[in-house]
Amino acid sequence: MIDRIQRVLTRTEPPQPGDVDWRATLKRRIVVAAVIFGLWAAAIEARLVYLQVYSHADLVAKASKQQMHRIEAPAERGDIVDRKGHVLATSVDADSIFAVPSEIDNPDETAAKLCDAFGDCTAKERQSLSERLHQARWTYVRRQVPPDEKRRVETLNLDGIKFMKESHRFYPNTELAAHLLGYVGVDNVGLGGIEAAYDSQIRGKPGTVLIQTDARQHAFSTRVTRLPTAGSTVELTIDEFLQHVAERELHAGVIANHAAGGSAIIMNPHTGEILAMANEPTFNPNAYRDSQELERRNRAVLDLYEPGSTFKVVTASAAIEEKVMPLDTMIDTNPGQIRIDRTRVVHDMRNHGVLSFSDVIVESSNVGAIKIGFKVGTERMSDYVRRYGFGHPVSADFPGESSGIVWKPEKMTDSALASVSMGYQIGVTPLQMAAAVSAVANQGQRVEPRVVRAIYRDNRRYGIQPKIVQRTTSVDTAATLTTIMEDVVERGTARAAQIPGYTIAGKTGTAAKLVNGHYSHSDYNASFVGFLPSRDPAVTIIVVIDSPHGAGYTGGVVSAPVFKRIAESTLRYLGIGPTINPAPAVLVARHSDEPNVPTSARLPAEPVVSLVADAAPGTIPDLRGLSARQAVRTIVKLGLIARMSGDGVVVTQEPAAGTPLESGGVCRLVLERTPRRRESSPQP
Repeated sequence: MIDRIQRVLTRTEPPQPGDVDWRATLKRRIVVAAVIFGLWAAAIEARLVYLQVYSHADLVAKASKQQMHRIEAPAERGDIVDRKGHVLATSVDADSIFAVPSEIDNPDETAAKLCDAFGDCTAKERQSLSERLHQARWTYVRRQVPPDEKRRVETLNLDGIKFMKESHRFYPNTELAAHLLGYVGVDNVGLGGIEAAYDSQIRGKPGTVLIQTDARQHAFSTRVTRLPTAGSTVELTIDEFLQHVAERELHAGVIANHAAGGSAIIMNPHTGEILAMANEPTFNPNAYRDSQELERRNRAVLDLYEPGSTFKVVTASAAIEEKVMPLDTMIDTNPGQIRIDRTRVVHDMRNHGVLSFSDVIVESSNVGAIKIGFKVGTERMSDYVRRYGFGHPVSADFPGESSGIVWKPEKMTDSALASVSMGYQIGVTPLQMAAAVSAVANQGQRVEPRVVRAIYRDNRRYGIQPKIVQRTTSVDTAATLTTIMEDVVERGTARAAQIPGYTIAGKTGTAAKLVNGHYSHSDYNASFVGFLPSRDPAVTIIVVIDSPHGAGYTGGVVSAPVFKRIAESTLRYLGIGPTINPAPAVLVARHSDEPNVPTSARLPAEPVVSLVADAAPGTIPDLRGLSARQAVRTIVKLGLIARMSGDGVVVTQEPAAGTPLESGGVCRLVLERTPRRRESSPQP
């Protein structure tokens, strides 16, 4: 058989009829098979190119979406502290509950058990939770729950229900400075006050948590891929004690006068620092969802009111500065009213007769103020309204601050000028009014109000300096106004604001409220604004009471007593002695050769290497180069509070050397093992 095949293969003659040409057949079959294999390979390659090149990005994204879930881990928000370092807002850990629906067999039953554990689920919330548990991806059940709720859910031991820690905002003083601080939502975003205004700095940078799942969507790995970065700490100008005083006395004043609400501000007229800002009614920012929008409203910077007679300070300053009416001018206010036009007549509360320029302000005569305003004129009056900051926001620390409502000079009629001269037909905020009167207290210079004192970033303190906006009047005009405002308290409408032993400059205001387009005969805004001690002012205080319905309704009866109580506590706290017949200074003989340095400011007995000149009396010494123990001893003897970070020797200090001492203040020190090279120039 093999021989036969070999003969056939070696045969050279052409095939005979009837023989089979197996070579051609085999060749055709091989060609067909090769073509089919080539097409199959080409199709495979084309598919691979399509999947690996053209659809690569989409497929990777789908795979990542199915297998990996990224959760944003909010950063811990920086603290908010008062001027002495007392914590007003901080962040604590809270438990949040989330679900992995792929691990839940019966979503409806699980939702029902969860709601029973919570105990306060509404029908809508139960339905929403059930729908979310039917989804394929993980979902939050509840965020930042109380510990007892977590324990109840934990006891159920439900499949697919898990827990994670989140940063939760906490306000240790509850309602204290609530409107000023604001509040934070569950997503770690500031929703009001300083929390919102400085959110980008307080919030920090969020991290990322990666959850990996298998083909059945079962989570098998959870890891943090990017750590969150904590936010900056914000130091406010607020003093915790003075804030408490302002809120306490304002609340008592609102209750006693059966009022709808009110505002009170304590401000340093020289630096613009707001030492306290209180509003009534108030709320608890720890549970802001339980409060009404009206309770969360910062009246001191958002609510507009017609200032009434307190605005006569602006009218008088314009007349004095422009010399349109001498101070000894006698103004006839008879018969206690003045006709503005054919349809409008303005009345005084009583007929004051003939008054001097000063007594028009002291007795708060509307007729006299209108006559002064007519002498000033619309152009100059509009200019002084602008100079004192009315008609636009006065502080950068309150982004939502109301601008106020003022007349444009070209549209101000005689009737409008008459109204503005006595504090009507103009809308201001309590903050604007406090800033305006502070300009008088600061010898005619208006300073921008501010509530942020410094920001701490990367262990460094960045202080914010006072900003003088503009000069409103000359020093002489401010001094003359101060004298007039002292008479308002001494013998005018604000006798209830008197404090024995102190000179006070102030002005009362009473303005009827607009109700349905008409001035009410029962609802008023009663206000008083003043500064003290009047010849060396430490603070400006404004009190505005909304709609008092008690024994009286005027600023002198309602607001002046509240001012007095706030001022008395402030003077005691700041250690400001009487300015009228003060007690003689106590002199103590010293029989030593020690330098004339206050006892509280003396350095410790152990030798200290000082690389700069000794600190002047009453200022903070240079602590750099000292050990932690030496620095703390020095700070304690100065009556300050020490806060340190690091170890070794002091390399930086805040406040800097040479800064005036502030009793009870905070001195922050940064320590390092290797001292930094000392600069020849003093610290910034």
